[in-house]
Parts: sequence; structure tokens; C-alpha cells
Amino acid sequence: MAIGWVLAAALAQGDASKAGAAQQGNAQPGNTQPGTCAATAAPRDGSGSTAGVVTAANLARGQSTVSFTPGCFSASNPTTALDMVNLLPGFAFDKGDSVRGFGGAAGNVLIDGARPASKGDPLDEILKRIPATQVARIDLIRGGAPGVDMQGKTVIANVVRREDSGLKLTVQVAGTFAVSGQTSRGLRVEGSRRSGDLALEGSLLVATGIDDGVGDGPRTVRQGQTMIDRGQEYGQGLASNYKLTGAAETHVLGGKLKVDGTVFINPYDAHLTDDFQGPRGQEREHDHQDQDTYELGLRYERPLAARLTSETFVLQQFGVNNYDYRLAGTTVDQRFVLDKSTRESIVRTTLRYAVTPTLNLEAGGEGAYNWLRSHTLYADHGLTIPLPAANVEVTEKRGELFATATWRARPSLTIETGIRAEASAIASSGDVSSSRSLFDPKPRIVISWSPGPNDQIRLRGEREVGQLNFDDFTASAATLGGGTVHGGNPNLNPQQDWVVEAAVDHRFWGGAQVTVTARHFWLRDVADRIPDPTGAFDTPGNIGAGEKNELALNLNLPTDRLHIPHGVLTAVGTLRQSSVTDPTTGRKREISGLHHYDTEVHFTQGLPRWKSTWGIDIFGAWRETYYRFNEIDTDRLKTWVAFHIEYKPRPDLTLRAEFDNATARGFEHIREYFPGPRSQPSDPITDTRDIHFGQMFYVKARKTFG
Repeated sequence: MAIGWVLAAALAQGDASKAGAAQQGNAQPGNTQPGTCAATAAPRDGSGSTAGVVTAANLARGQSTVSFTPGCFSASNPTTALDMVNLLPGFAFDKGDSVRGFGGAAGNVLIDGARPASKGDPLDEILKRIPATQVARIDLIRGGAPGVDMQGKTVIANVVRREDSGLKLTVQVAGTFAVSGQTSRGLRVEGSRRSGDLALEGSLLVATGIDDGVGDGPRTVRQGQTMIDRGQEYGQGLASNYKLTGAAETHVLGGKLKVDGTVFINPYDAHLTDDFQGPRGQEREHDHQDQDTYELGLRYERPLAARLTSETFVLQQFGVNNYDYRLAGTTVDQRFVLDKSTRESIVRTTLRYAVTPTLNLEAGGEGAYNWLRSHTLYADHGLTIPLPAANVEVTEKRGELFATATWRARPSLTIETGIRAEASAIASSGDVSSSRSLFDPKPRIVISWSPGPNDQIRLRGEREVGQLNFDDFTASAATLGGGTVHGGNPNLNPQQDWVVEAAVDHRFWGGAQVTVTARHFWLRDVADRIPDPTGAFDTPGNIGAGEKNELALNLNLPTDRLHIPHGVLTAVGTLRQSSVTDPTTGRKREISGLHHYDTEVHFTQGLPRWKSTWGIDIFGAWRETYYRFNEIDTDRLKTWVAFHIEYKPRPDLTLRAEFDNATARGFEHIREYFPGPRSQPSDPITDTRDIHFGQMFYVKARKTFG
């Protein structure tokens, strides 16, 4: 699918994932006036930060956890909890991974000290539904703290909500108007109520969204320097989101029970037409998808003894994906149909024991059953073409045991050690019948040291094991405009690596912070692309050993000292370098699909006098390349620039306007396909699409009642 094809969620939920504005800084001792940023000790209220949170008295000792009160963000008038999280110094929001199981899917934000009991409701959407007025504080935890579930992350934010009662209702309407003439709109209704021990939450989303990766632009086809054909492409894509969520939390049998449910229906349609001047004539592409997800999750927490607590998650998820792609024209007639059903059942239990106020032990286990059934049809000019692993059923039984010890050896030194051991049995039937068992131990150590009040150094060493992607087990089609059909391969090994990481935080100017992180990965069984046994189709496969290096920068800079009052500049960037041996050519190359760099820059300034904020968001260009045995596909997405202004005439009313894609960002897809393996000398045919999508205007109104 083209880049960013689901804008519908943004229509109804706002663009809170972009940086808001804040006049913020690290907590300052003694600064407790209303509207200021104050450090406080986290109360022992079950919010998850009962130890390691700094107080005004011990801030200078190098504690690794700081609490940010609402006053830290007051100049920006944040609307949601996500606005506040995105402004935390030295913190890059991670909503988690889309993987099987519960442990590996964790994001880096807790809510009231616990993970949401849901996978189908993304963490960023949950945070968007929490009004900023309901946030009591946010604890930023670096390197670990006793009593805090770090979820395998080195930095965690914990959003602690106020114990407000009564009914609160929020209604939000939004619309996008593109210069191309396309429009989209959204409605979101959210509600919550707390009455005694019972808390209820719910939301309804109905929205459409424009696919900004499908547009108009030139298309050329060359072989070497010879032009074969040229033409003009016209395209439009539209996604729809229909989402219903509900949650209930109450005290049961001496513990706290929370139940979450989600229904998500997400159809998508896109049409492309290419008018060529030469022999290709006209080509028409139609891509339709129906993606539905149904989920029910449960979390139960209960103290078992004075220093022993238990936490149990149970989750059941069902998914349906129907995909129908058609390419027809003067010289082509192809169709690809995929019908896929999935099911996931998870039970996870964790025991936490506070040996001393500075030493915590954690142990538990997770069991899961995963199931996938896939039926695929590929036809060329009406003739059915057999595909590798076109019709398969895959089952996985997986179990994991884990144990972690977190020790605050000194106020400035925390050591976390742990190990996870995962065993799984995977079987496939249908076109490919196979079964095998896997066992992977995953040790880990994290050391966090604060040599002074303004600095922290974190070191991490870990063995990581990737998860087999069930989608790789079955045949699939390339994204819209790719024109490639891929076979499946159930006989894959998970990618593994050893990683070492070093991160340095430095705070300056009383409120600014810069974080530099370096990582090196030693890779085994790299997951990439290989030819199927017949040599006719490209399939997923393991291509041996490799390595990867990353260097990341995170900057949070209040601009008052630059004579720009109430402003905040944030910048996030990651450089990557990788090396692996190409299985077709035998030469070194980068890993398929890996971005060389990713960058984001955000500036927002609060205008308290006008009850407003304004800002600019820049998402840098990136490139990714996929190396197949007979093809090289390269995607380039150019720089996105957006301006926004938000006006809050009252605390319960927000009006927002945006000028998006101010640079009319383009998306370039280059397909080089060879008559045989790339190792054979030949001039590839290069098919280039240079798609441009115009500017968009986005407006939103959000009103809270109660």
C-alpha cells in the first residue's frame, strides 16, 4: 500500500502525534507555584512509581526518575496526554510493535503504572483519549526503578491520571480538504465515568482518510539509456475507519480488574490510471482491502502478600483480511486475491516481589496460541498461475518464561539483569506441510549511572530474537504500483542478534536535554529475500550473518534563552548503517528495507495572551530499498512540512487548523527488474513513478463536557 494510506484516524483524533508546545524543563526543587514545573515524590497509590521518584530534596543526587506536573506544560495548553508525552525531554515515544504475543508488543508508556490490556487499540490512540486536564503528573524513568515494569525499554514514561469522578464526554469533528479536490471527514465521541471503585471508558470513531501516497505524476520505463515508454499517472486512495472501544475497571476479590474490548473495521480503496504514449497504451490498477479486527483483553492485578503482587493478562484477538488487486490494460491483465483469517490467544502472568526498597524481583510466564489460514489466487490473462505456499494453514504454540532483578545499588546507580527463554512449536499444512520446534534464551543487562545531577549514562547488552512473520508464510502481492507477486515460505528461522547500546543524557539551561544513543548489532539468520526452489518467484528467506550500526539523537530545547518565549524545539534523528552478503551476487550490500536515516524536527510556541499555540513540523525524507533475486525496488519519500495553530478559548474547547504537506511532498517508486538473476550481466528495465500529492488543509474542533 502507498505510504501513509490511513489518515482517517488522524481526522477524528487530531494530529497529537506531532509535537505540541510547552514551556517546560526538568523539575526544579522548591518550585511549586501553580503553573510551574514541580518535582514531587510519587505517592504509593498503585500508580507504579512507588520508588525512585525524585523529591525536591534529593533531585541533585542523580535519581533516574523525575515527575513532571501539569505546570511543566502550562504555556502550551496541551489538549491530550499524548501532547504532554511528546514534549518530555530526552523521550522518543514508541507505541510498540505489531507482533504476536503480549510481552514483545509493549510500548514505552504506562498508564497509571500499568500496560493497557489491549493490542488492537494502539497506545497513541489511548493517550489521545486522555484529556490533559485529567493528567496528575508524568513520571519519566530512565534506566529502571524498583517496582516499575520497564517492559524491556531503557526509558519509560508513566502517565498518572487524577482520581476525578463524574461523567466526562468529549466530541471531536474534523475534516481534510486537499487541493486535488479530495475531502475526508471524521467524528469521534469519547466518554468516561468514575464512580467509587468503578471506572468506565468508551469511544466511537467514524472517519475517512485520504491516502497521500497515491497521486498524480509522470511514469517512465527505460532499459539502460533507451526510453521504452512514458506516460502520466493519475491516482486516488481513500481509507475508512469504524472503531468502537470500551473498557471497565473495578475492584474484585482484593484486586483490580480491567476489561478492554475493541472492534475495528478498516476498508480501503485505491484507483490508478496510467496513460502511456507508446506500446503499453493504458494501464488501470484497482486495490481493495477489507481489514477487520476484534479483540477482548483482561488485566487483573492483586497483592498476594505485603511485598508480593501479581499481574495477569488474558487476550483474545480475531482478524480478517480480504485483499483484491487487479491490473488491466492494453498489454496486461493480472489479478491477485488473498483471503486471510487469524486468531491469537494469550495468557501472561507476572509476579513482582520487593525484597528491599532498592531490590525488586520479577518472574512469570506467557503462553500463546496463534493460527492463520490463507487462500491465494493469482491469474495472468485469465490463466491461474501456481504460487509457492498459496494456500496454507499455520499454527503456533508458544511459551515463554522470564525473570528480572532490578537493584538500585546507589541513588545514582541502577542495575537490571534478566533472562527470557522462549520455546515454540510451529506447524503448517496445505501447500506446504512442515513442523518444527524452536528454543531461544534471551539474556539482558542494563546499567544506569548518574555521575551528576545533569547527566546519566546507560549501557545495555542483550540477545534479541525476532519473531517469525506469519505473513511471510503465505503468498502475497506487492503494494499498489509495485507490480510484483511474491511466494510464501513457511521454512524460515527468526532473525537473531546480540546488541550493545550506550546512551548519554545531558541536561542544560535548566530545562533543555540532549540524548545521544549508539547501538551495534551482530546479526544471524538475517531475514531478507531469496528465490523460491523453482527460481520463478521471490520469497522471504534467511541470508546469513550481518551487522548493523545506529546513532540516534534526541534534543529538547526550550527557546526562552534564545529570546523566543514559551517555545520548544524538539529534534529526533537516527543514522543507520548495515552490511549483509547478497545471496544472488555474493557481494556486500545493505539490509533490505532499512532506512539510512530518519529525522523529525518540531517547533511550537505558546501564545498565552491569545490562548493559542502555533508551530511547524518537519518529517525528513527517507529511502528504502528491497533486493530481490531478479529485481531491486526503491521507494523515496520526500520531506513533509506542516504548519499548525491551535486556539483554546476555554479549557474545554479546542480549535485547530493545519496547512499540511506545504512542500507538496512527492513519493518516488523505482522498480528495476532483470530477465534473470541479478548476478547475470544485463540491462534491467527501470520503471519509475514520481507521484506528487498536493497540499492539504485540516481543521478540528474538540469539546469536552463535564
